[in-house]
Amino acid sequence: MQENNEQNQTPEVDENHLIQIRKEKLRELQEQGKDPFEITKFNRTNTAGEIKANYDNFEQKDVSVAGRIIAKRIMGKASFCTIQDSDEKIQSYVSINDLGEESYKAFKTYDIGDIIGITGFVFKTRTEEISVHAKEVTLLSKSLRPLPEKFHGLKDMDLRYRQRYVDLIMNPEVKETFIKRSQIISEIRRILDEKGYLEVETPVLNTISGGATARPFITHHNTLDIPMYLRIATELNLKRLIVGGYDKVYEIGRIFRNEGMDIRHNPEFTSIELYAAYEDFNDMMDITEELFQKCAMKVCGKTKINYQGTEIELGGKWQRKTMIEAIKEACGVDFNTINTDEEAVALAKERKIEIPAGKETRGNIISLFFDEYVEATLIQPTFIYEYPIEISPLAKKTAKDPRMVERFEAFIGGREYGNAFSELNDPIDQAERFKAEIAARENGDEEAGMYDEDFINALEYGMPPTGGLGIGIDRLVMLLTDSASIRDVLLFPTMKPLA
Repeated sequence: MQENNEQNQTPEVDENHLIQIRKEKLRELQEQGKDPFEITKFNRTNTAGEIKANYDNFEQKDVSVAGRIIAKRIMGKASFCTIQDSDEKIQSYVSINDLGEESYKAFKTYDIGDIIGITGFVFKTRTEEISVHAKEVTLLSKSLRPLPEKFHGLKDMDLRYRQRYVDLIMNPEVKETFIKRSQIISEIRRILDEKGYLEVETPVLNTISGGATARPFITHHNTLDIPMYLRIATELNLKRLIVGGYDKVYEIGRIFRNEGMDIRHNPEFTSIELYAAYEDFNDMMDITEELFQKCAMKVCGKTKINYQGTEIELGGKWQRKTMIEAIKEACGVDFNTINTDEEAVALAKERKIEIPAGKETRGNIISLFFDEYVEATLIQPTFIYEYPIEISPLAKKTAKDPRMVERFEAFIGGREYGNAFSELNDPIDQAERFKAEIAARENGDEEAGMYDEDFINALEYGMPPTGGLGIGIDRLVMLLTDSASIRDVLLFPTMKPLA
């Protein structure tokens, strides 16, 4: 028995030669008036998955299936091929007696990668494999490029990211990751919709950059002749809607930050931000736990998961620690006893912690200590709360210490997954913090925010006490699909063009 396909060729065979052979086959079909690209529709009745999951209902019944040829065995007057559709693979028995001499001869010329439609009846072979006995085979699309050689597949990660379409064909587990991604987003929507949140859309292009600490992408609007910024957050527009009278709003959308790239960062990514009037950051902790736990149940069937070899329990109540408590536990330094910028700077130098220019304040140094000693140690789900005001310009101050704010971040596996505030609704205080951001920009901090005069104007009309939460969708999908890199959960990650 011989496999009639190019996958028997050695890797050294010139791909251009194989492409030329396939183009010649296409030219011959076109000359015969059988151009597959002129076909506009195929009446598929069922998918492979439906047939294989419900064989008893399909046995001996006529069906029409369609998909890509991924295997083919020619045995004289009868052959087998396997096609792959959107959710499964299914075998087909093809014979000269059923198709006729001309159609069978044409079938034998089809290549691995071609897309075909098969009409026939469902049966089981002697080896009990569910199959379709073909009565008619139609070439629906000619694949002009050979798929990767079957024994090695598509393994090069850079090529997989650049040619995701081939990756999805060759690696079924990749397709499953993105199915789960869709399920996670749908589950988040379901939960929030049931809680009375309204899904909204806000502008991607803005005249100023704000709502987060990040370097923006800048473009230019020709008609208005002004610079515009791709959004780095949805926060300020969503809070405008709280001012306008909506009690609960959320947005799932793309965010753009002109920052470094690594296994956790891509210049464009997906986040969800939600805001609820008359709630605070404690309520946001509760909804964070609920979202993670219900999404885990949806795609994993349990809350105890394994991420990159580490067992993580997402269920129950998560640990809660203040940032200062966590630092003291990790390295013995108690910032409750350090009250001046000078003391904090001296301590950082003593611990050989590098202080970026313009960050020589107690609050910024607390953050640096947390990054150095704590973050990587937070393996099981943990809320770190009460952050320095210097790194939280949009959060409300704590009652016990005006140097700290009611903010938390959620950490799992040593990474941050969510960020939430009791939102600042004092327009006078907010204006002063915007001014501090402007001063930081003037001192060279490209990530500092801008002064949003209209947002101050909105706050002056009055915003109720509000809790707000942001979660990185991509990182959540990474966690629940055991994916090592953010590129594994983005269908088309940002890549540097090849020369």
